[in-house]
Amino acid sequence: MNNCMKTLSLKLDELVYNETEQLLEQIKKPRNRYINEALSYYNRLQKRKLLAQQLIAESKLVSEDSMAILSEFEKLEEHDS
Repeated sequence: MNNCMKTLSLKLDELVYNETEQLLEQIKKPRNRYINEALSYYNRLQKRKLLAQQLIAESKLVSEDSMAILSEFEKLEEHDS
């Protein structure tokens, strides 16, 4: 992992901020570390969702091609009969 850190300014909803602060106090974790871990987790989740969408789209393409090829084979069988 790259140890180069970037400074980021962000605005949080008050509810999210308060909930986060309460959790941080209980788990004794620095806010910075917590936010980094949360974003890393969320990034992995989003990458999986994007991959799933891509696989579904590609599967549909292959399915359409497979049906077209099957149709061509059926035409050939009918022609040979």
